[in-house]
Amino acid sequence: MSLDLFFDPKSVAVVGASRQKGKVGHEVVAGLLAGEFEGDIFPVNPNADEVEGLTCHPTLKDIGTTPDLVVIVVPAKLVPDVMNECSKLRVKAVIIITAGFKEIGDEGKRLEEQIVRIATRSGIQVVGPNCLGIMVPDKKLNASFGGDLPATGAVGYVSQSGALMTAILDMARANDIGFSKMVSIGNKSDVDELDVMVAFGADDNTKVIAGYLESITDGDRFVRQMEMISQDKPVLLIKSGGTGAGAKAASSHTGSLAGNETAYEVIFDRAGIIRCPSVRTQFDYAQAFVHQPLPPGDRVAVITNAGGPGIMTADAIERKGLTFAELSEDTIAKLTEALPAAANVQNPIDVLGDALPDRYEVAMDVVLADPGVDSVIVVLTPQAMTDCDETARAILRAAEKAPGKTILASFLGGAKIDDAIGLLRRGGVPQYDSPESAVTTLRVMNDYVAWRQRPKRVVKLFPVNRRKVEQIVERHIRRNVREIGERESKEMLEAYGFATPKDMIATSVDQAANIAEQLGYPLVMKIWSPDIIHKSDIGGVRVGLNNSQQVVDAYELMMHRVSKKMPDAEIHGVLLQEMCKDGMEVILGMHRDPNFGPMLMFGMGGVTVEVLKDVSFCLAPVTSQEAYDMLARTKAYQLLEGVRGREGVDIGAIAEGIQRLSQLVTAFPDIQEMDINPFVVGPEGTIPVAVDARISVEKK
Repeated sequence: MSLDLFFDPKSVAVVGASRQKGKVGHEVVAGLLAGEFEGDIFPVNPNADEVEGLTCHPTLKDIGTTPDLVVIVVPAKLVPDVMNECSKLRVKAVIIITAGFKEIGDEGKRLEEQIVRIATRSGIQVVGPNCLGIMVPDKKLNASFGGDLPATGAVGYVSQSGALMTAILDMARANDIGFSKMVSIGNKSDVDELDVMVAFGADDNTKVIAGYLESITDGDRFVRQMEMISQDKPVLLIKSGGTGAGAKAASSHTGSLAGNETAYEVIFDRAGIIRCPSVRTQFDYAQAFVHQPLPPGDRVAVITNAGGPGIMTADAIERKGLTFAELSEDTIAKLTEALPAAANVQNPIDVLGDALPDRYEVAMDVVLADPGVDSVIVVLTPQAMTDCDETARAILRAAEKAPGKTILASFLGGAKIDDAIGLLRRGGVPQYDSPESAVTTLRVMNDYVAWRQRPKRVVKLFPVNRRKVEQIVERHIRRNVREIGERESKEMLEAYGFATPKDMIATSVDQAANIAEQLGYPLVMKIWSPDIIHKSDIGGVRVGLNNSQQVVDAYELMMHRVSKKMPDAEIHGVLLQEMCKDGMEVILGMHRDPNFGPMLMFGMGGVTVEVLKDVSFCLAPVTSQEAYDMLARTKAYQLLEGVRGREGVDIGAIAEGIQRLSQLVTAFPDIQEMDINPFVVGPEGTIPVAVDARISVEKK
């Protein structure tokens, strides 16, 4: 989808242009004129002769030519008529600023569907409705009511909120942030966030893509496209509205833990998108990515004129997991020669409170020349003798001599540093209100570099019995049965290479005793009912049964208790299962997000998983490395490795289990949720066992 007519039109018509200042129809025309748009501007209003000195036309047809771009600001109920006019004139690009569509309810939704039908039939691309409009500073195009055009820059910005975009514009002006293009997509009835970001990705004037989103239209397409775009350009997104639970009436542990927020974290990680908690942080990151080279490594040096802020910066570097650069002997010798005897020539380099610009500059020159330094954070506090402006110029001179290294500044203070901050920002050295913000930005830049350099994703496929799983899934779908029983769930897992314990069903106490003798001890007993999902919650699980009498007692007590707690449940008997004697219990699971697809989960198993919530997620399909990374992201990873003399478990076997599960749920989109809990894994070389399993299916 090309958006060229939105970004570089030769003519713009404003339908609903108004003579009255303060009206949206007036502000759009005024904005086009104030921005000095070089194309033709056609105000359209049957009740006006002119607007802002421009001849006003009664209808689009009366213009006498087809405009490249039409901006609609008439009342919502009149928009379909204007769209029909656009159709007759073969207009191809329309911005509908007007509100009053699906955001207000069913009536507005029907109206929006009507304009979409007209647009689809006529081949019209639509931005909006209910949006602020579009700004393209280098084309002097201000087709919006957002006020003055921002400065020309290299950030492409897309926002689902028009109101937030006005605040971003104001903050950007105060922070010397420029934009290549700004697009408010509103209800995104046609052009959506991905269409805009794909256009930004192909735009030579856009170095960084940023935005504010409340929802994503097509999750699968979004992930695939953004993974390619992020490889070339950093993408900085604010995503709101992600704290609600993602699963409606989830029956599995995985489903209850896989909320909307988790889904976005997972897909942003896969696509290489940098998530920003605030507009302030987004600007912090953007100015670094726009103006500075990506750091060649994570080794950071600090130059400061005050000990306290230097230590604060050093602490932040350690907390963020960056490497405190170790200066070479040659660097230390040169610093010793150039700086006063009282100066600290070890990292962090303290040039002392009386440092003038030349001392900063020589320290930077020496440190930036050290091959063991990848980036430098320059800290300044405005002391009595400090020349802030000239120090800023000295930093810029030093930066010009080291174009391959990342340089960030943190000038601390207020009025005394204002002009210096402006010099730094205009010169391309980002300035941060605190050393911690500068360090966080460096961490994000290093993470982005690591993501770009990750190995090519190769998903391993295992030999499996796909037909066996097809039969079970199709039978349940045909019968409209959502929950697959434990035995058939295990059959599905066995078809995909999982080991499961031996088990048999008993429908009477005598049969239970006989089966127990066949299976051997110790045993686990579970209630067998299609109506009971969480068996342990109602006393439907007994473990460690070591003889026939314990089996008989457990059977009779279980039947009595369960029938009292769930009198309406259909109970067929019990499942007797050999008990895994050794190993650590973990959980493998999957929840299928309706927008993004199957999300795999790993955590410590048993009934505590929802209490501890020490779990990690990853979007399927997963590679071997991604499976290992899932394990490493949990706090329990140290237990898996072995701690305080306790033997570790076969981590590779767990990672393989995750990959097998990934293959299963990718192959069968009707599987909506599943838990393998517990998945018992022993020392390296032993075979892990899927002790219990729960699978839910639903036709999609």
